[in-house]
Amino acid sequence: MEKNTVAPTESPPVSPSSSVDTDGEDLTLFEKKCLLINRETDGNGMGKYQWYVWFLCGFGYLLDLLWAQAFGLILQSLEQELGFSGNESGNISVAFSAGLTAGAFTWGVLVDIIGRKWAFNLTCFITAVFGLGLGGCNTYNAFLVVTAFTGFGIGGNIPIDTTICLECIPQDRRFMLALLSIFQPIGVVITSVLAYAYIPNYSCSPNFSQPDPLPSCKNVADGQPCCTKDSNMGWRYLLFTLGAITLGVFLLRSVIFRFKESPKFLVARGKDQKAVEVLQAIARMNKRSCSVTLSEFEELNHQHKISRVITEADEGKKKTWNDIFAEEGLRYRELFKDQQMIRLTILVWITYACDFWGFTLAGTYLPSILAIKNSEINLSLQHTYRSYIAIYAPGIVGVVVGSMMYGVPTIGRKLAMVISSGLMGASIFIFSTVNSEASNIGLNAMEYFFQSMFNAVLYGWTPEAFPAPIRGTACGIAAFWGRLFSILAPLIAQSRIPTSGLADNPESINTVL
Repeated sequence: MEKNTVAPTESPPVSPSSSVDTDGEDLTLFEKKCLLINRETDGNGMGKYQWYVWFLCGFGYLLDLLWAQAFGLILQSLEQELGFSGNESGNISVAFSAGLTAGAFTWGVLVDIIGRKWAFNLTCFITAVFGLGLGGCNTYNAFLVVTAFTGFGIGGNIPIDTTICLECIPQDRRFMLALLSIFQPIGVVITSVLAYAYIPNYSCSPNFSQPDPLPSCKNVADGQPCCTKDSNMGWRYLLFTLGAITLGVFLLRSVIFRFKESPKFLVARGKDQKAVEVLQAIARMNKRSCSVTLSEFEELNHQHKISRVITEADEGKKKTWNDIFAEEGLRYRELFKDQQMIRLTILVWITYACDFWGFTLAGTYLPSILAIKNSEINLSLQHTYRSYIAIYAPGIVGVVVGSMMYGVPTIGRKLAMVISSGLMGASIFIFSTVNSEASNIGLNAMEYFFQSMFNAVLYGWTPEAFPAPIRGTACGIAAFWGRLFSILAPLIAQSRIPTSGLADNPESINTVL
């Protein structure tokens, strides 16, 4: 995880004057073609096309935490209306994480099979459809099912967006890959602002943070006062708004801006002509000429004794399932091709598993714990939801700091992650031992600051470490292991900290933290 770690099968950039047959005879055909693509990408710099892609990939990061944060913020309001017990509270996070896990694996694999473009758009579309449906759920079981499908769409965002962004931006701007994570705390802040506007003003009264809160209508006899749907619309308004935002991102990606398929993906699939056409289209958008020609690729094919690349006629030929599985299996073996790659792959998996475990517990339960701790010191629900904004806003600065450390030679990726993860853990331990207005805001802000810093470095570094033909797969499987452990975390936590009993059992808070 040192600073100078680069993708094992992609070479450093070459100058525009470099010949196609230079850069070493030990390079594969694909690596030499990547040198030409890197030359063209570096020549574009951060042009109009690159900025469009960076922002659209950033919106994918934004959606990831826009939704993840929402479930923690609506948990108690949802429990009050739908009437499920406190020890079932973790099921929402489990359903969401199960969808994220399936999505991370499925989309991470598909992005290297069907291409970046389709996966880039479909994830947002699926999230928008089911996200809007969440606000209309009237039963707990229906909410869990739709939550899982929403998670399935979101699960592909980060592995897809990091892969796309890495293959689009010039190599001297790689720090912007880490800076993509700045959209995550922005997403959290947006959700927190919306929750502050909706939930305190459109919740049952007395609400879940007050003594003797109104019970769910599912748990009382007819005619008794209870928390009805019409009196508790705050969480629904929040989810409808998030669904509308997601639909807007989908329209931006698919209608307003037309994303071009990744040239490296096309080359990896033998589609040299299409790769050159994409490079030329990008150059035209950036108002410059393209420096790569099809003849350069053909010369490399000739040098490596390849008589042709895939043509449109070839694409029309049907492959058997055995052919497809054999072809894809060869790519996956790249993750374990030698001792260095085995070590890298396993360490990345472990890092993601631990990161998502802690992140899920914090996102699911810290908002509820903060609400309970604030009620113990007589702070209102409005104050609590306003506090979330102050807590999560510093995460934006955390991402910027992480991106700066990302490129400092004496620090690099490894030390940046070690420092940030250690301070993140320390803030949670301290938070479990004290309870005051200042500590509740300050320690939670500290936790999220270093969490954002850590994830910025991790998400930026991961796609750099793997070769382009399996980059999406590697990122997707790493996210899969993280999402899988994020399923286990709330299952264990919900047996220790039922949200409806937190106020009466403060020790359960310390146990989970």
